[in-house]
This record gives sequence, structure tokens and C-alpha cells, in this order.
Amino acid sequence: MTDTKQIRNFSIIAHIDHGKSTLADQFLLKTGAITAREFRNQVLDDMDLERERGITIQMHPVTVYHQHKGQTYELNLIDTPGHVDFSYEVSRSLAACEGVILLVDAFQGVQAQTVANAFLAMEADLTIVPVLNKIDLPIARPDDVIAEMQSALGTEPADVLRASGKSGLGIEEVLAAIVERVPSPPGDPAAPLKALVYNSHFDTYKGVVVYVRVKDGVLRKGQRIRLMRGATEYEVTDIGQFRPAMTACESLSAGQVGYFMAQIKNLSEVHIGDTVTDAFEPTAEPLPGYKEPKPMVFSGLYPTNNRDFESLREALGKLKLNDSSFTYQPEVSEGLGFGFRCGFLGMLHREIIQQRLERDSDLDLVQTAPNVTYEVLTRKGETLEIDSPQKVPDAGQIEEFREPFVRINFLIPAANIGDLMQMCAERRGVYVRTEYLSPTRAILVYEMPLAEIIYDLYDKLKSVTHGYGTMDYDFLGYRAADLVRLDVLVHHNRVDALSTIVHRSTADRRGRKLLKKLREEIDRHLFEVVLQAAVGSRIIARENIAPLKKNVTAKCYGGDITRKRKLWAKQAAGKKRMKQVGQVEIPQEAFLAVLESDQ
Repeated sequence: MTDTKQIRNFSIIAHIDHGKSTLADQFLLKTGAITAREFRNQVLDDMDLERERGITIQMHPVTVYHQHKGQTYELNLIDTPGHVDFSYEVSRSLAACEGVILLVDAFQGVQAQTVANAFLAMEADLTIVPVLNKIDLPIARPDDVIAEMQSALGTEPADVLRASGKSGLGIEEVLAAIVERVPSPPGDPAAPLKALVYNSHFDTYKGVVVYVRVKDGVLRKGQRIRLMRGATEYEVTDIGQFRPAMTACESLSAGQVGYFMAQIKNLSEVHIGDTVTDAFEPTAEPLPGYKEPKPMVFSGLYPTNNRDFESLREALGKLKLNDSSFTYQPEVSEGLGFGFRCGFLGMLHREIIQQRLERDSDLDLVQTAPNVTYEVLTRKGETLEIDSPQKVPDAGQIEEFREPFVRINFLIPAANIGDLMQMCAERRGVYVRTEYLSPTRAILVYEMPLAEIIYDLYDKLKSVTHGYGTMDYDFLGYRAADLVRLDVLVHHNRVDALSTIVHRSTADRRGRKLLKKLREEIDRHLFEVVLQAAVGSRIIARENIAPLKKNVTAKCYGGDITRKRKLWAKQAAGKKRMKQVGQVEIPQEAFLAVLESDQ
């Protein structure tokens, strides 16, 4: 059993691309957890997607042993993602730590996510060890960046350590600072078992692997345990730590981080944030757990082949296990058949989930355009949550239509402030304030509807600031707005799957754009097809698809004109009848063209 005084639990937090995973690799190398031969970039990023994109998507725990002043310390590192969509993963890792390394790039300086993650750590009351990374870059500007850190985060310049994850410079000092500055975990090994579940994944052969941080007591192999949320009991079959591979051990005591397996077959029985305790001597109070993340962006996921529906359901279940911020429920669309309505934290999260599904489960998927969750207050005083346009009640029943608002922080070069303000004004943004970090860099704060952000604001920001701008947002709540449901009528019939929720001021433009796209995709029929865009009972745009011509007089040459007239009249009558009873075939491609993010 390891004495808690010899244990340090910490996380690395930083903006995307500031070198978290590279620094983690250096820790493994310096402490002998891996050999120089095994050392490769991003040892902890084991998902193919993570290695390809060079980003961390999920946290990866690892335990290393470090000699300091003649004593051996157990360091438990939980690597965290940096992208705004994965801030939920960051908050989960922080709950299992006592301290954090706040990593800042010596060239790029303080960025939007750096500030957001630093505040998450401060709220969790963790010890912060500031580290300046990439100081060996020829373009590094360490003194300027340390001044930025002082003005944005209030760090003392003397406390900032200088290191390079790539060359290994200053890593020993960082390890020493972790031992000296980060407090040892509180906890009593003699108390009843109390452990926090902070992640889990599914193994085809062993069942569910549960990642825990033991707060009190000891978790042993063969022990009968209880998961407090569902009151289910199991017997621990395997127990171990990540060093960095899964390494078995006999027990985990207070303060330690590791995993256990207990032949849990069903994915839904393990809840992130749950408390594990002894079945015979349970703890009185469960741990506070986590605040459930609320999905902000919704999108439909449909298999291209309807026979894959069950495989998709199974794949979503497995993915949900180690990504609890993702939600799904079955839905049916007249254009795309059976599928699921899925909830995501943001657009990158949505893209990553689709790619993980397609790779891991070999499924071919269709995704509908993303939309955010709205609230509707009805005349009867009920508040409805609307996550798809089909659920919007008729205009006569709506008292108030509300949309989600976020506070968004842009960290940009001062030269681009004018362009960005214009871009925000076009997206109904409300200016809050400007703060200068240095003469050349500023933080611009806006309040803006989430619907205006999710499509392409990040891409636009990158192009306006030539790649130097970063952003981060927090959910504020719902606010009333002049929103309407934009319906599409094909041949005078409303097509539910093509409805969208838009602001009244942009409805006309969006309606025209939608119909133009649809017109290109729907084939011509033997009768004229009318496409209309409507808000309530008011038609705001119209396109016609001309009928196919069939030459009924081809076999008449010469002779009396009355014979041709008779055939034309017969054809006209047939077309008129067909126009009344004919069905318009809308191909799947047409749904996709319209449902793709046409913003």
C-alpha cells in the first residue's frame, strides 16, 4: 500500500496544440516508463483519429514513478484535451487531481482555451504550476508571454518554469515542481472504500473497464463492491494501473488512480461520476459526482443502408460509454428512413463522433444539418424543449420563442478587431468589452446566439485573423428572439424533414437559397413541380421545375392540323389530371443537399 504522502495526482491543461501530449511523453521517458526506443510522438494518444489530427480527444491516465531527494514518488498524470468542445473531459480530469500544470506556448502565448481551463482549475481549487513550453523555438518570446500570463491569469513571473517538450529541456525541474508544489491527496486508507468513476471503456473480451480515483479506503481484487447510483453489486476480478499499458496490481489505496474490471457486461450500468464503495461496509455519503453536460448541437444520424440500423444502435451504445456528453434517441424521417437524433457539445465533437462510428463500426452514415436546442413558451404556460424543427408548435400556440445564448471570448491580434466586430454584428452579436493583453493582442467579449456560432464562425475567425485568432464560449441561458419555422412545400405538400428554424430577418434569404438548391436536385416530372418556402401560412419564395416535354405528334406528318390539335388537347388534359394526383419523387440526394450545413 502506497503512503498518500508519496502520491501526486495532476493534469496538464493548455490550449489546443500547445504541447500537452509531447510533454506527457517526456515525463514517461524521463521516469523510465518507456525506453528511448519506444519513445514516439504522442504515446498517450492511441486513437488513430487522435494521431492523424494531432489532437487529444479523450483523456489518458498514466502512472509513473519519480525519484526526488532520495524518495520515490508515484505521479498520476491525466492528460486532457484542449479543444473547446472537449472542455467537459477537462472538468472530469480535474475532479481526480490536486494540481495542474498550466502549459503555455512560448511563441503563441496565452490563448482563449488557456484562460478558460485556468479558470476551471481555479474554481476546482487546484494548485497551478505554470510552465512555458517550446522555449527552444527560434521565434520564442518568453518574456512577453510571461507578462501576458501575469496580466490575464495573475501568475507570478518567478513561479513560471521554462521547458521544451520536444528536446526534454527543463523536464527535471517540472517534475521536481510537481513533487514540491502539488499537495499530496487527502484520504484515509482505513476508512470505508469511496472511489470516483471518472471514465470507462468497453473491452470485447473483459467487459467494461472502469477508471477510478480512490478517495478513501482500499480497493482490492476479489472484493465485493457496489456502484451507488444504480445500487448494483459486483465482484472485482482485475485491478491495475496504466503504466502506460494496463499493468495489474493487487490493490489501489486512498489517493491512487487506476482501473478495475468486475465482469460488468452492460454498458449502461456504469455512470461517469458515480461512487464505488464496499458492498458490506458502504460509505455513508456518495461523492458529489459531475454536473451532467448538456448537448448544445443536435443532428440526425442515419445509416445509408436501412439494414445497418441495429449495428448503428450498438455502435452508439459503445461510444456513449466513454463519452457521456453525447446523447442519442431513435427517430424516423420521411426522407431518410430510420435513424437517431444525436446531441453533441459542438461541431468538432459531432465530426469526431461520426468518424469514430464510421471507422470502428464500418458504417456508412448520413448526417443532417446541425441545429441547436430551443425553448418555446406556449399560450397555456408550458415550456417545451425543441431539438428538431418538426417539434415546433403552430405559430398561434407560441407565446415566446427562446434561443440559447453564449458568452464568447475571442483572443485576436489587435489589428483585426474591426473585421471581427463587423463579423459579430452580422451574426446578431452583442458587444460586451475589450481587454488588451499587450499592445498587439486583445480579448474581445461578445454575447451571441449559439445558432450563429456552430456552423462556420470558427473557420471565419481563422480567415479574418490569418490563423492567429482563438475562441472559447460559455453557455449563458435562453433568451427570447423573433424566430420562425421555415417550411418547404413540394407540390403543395409540406416536407417535414426539410423544415428549419431561422430568425425572421433571414427567413426570405434562406428560403430562396434552399429552393434553388432543391430545384437542382429534384428530377423533372411529366408535370410542372412547384417548390415553395413558407413561414406559417405566408409563402416567401417559389421555384418551378418545368415539365418534361413528350412529342405526341411525332408520328403525324402532313395532313390536317385538327388531328394534331386533338392529340395536344388530350395531352394537356392528361397533364392536368396528373398534376392533381401525381406524386413527386424526392431523391435522397435532394434531402442531403438541403440538410448539409447550407450556411
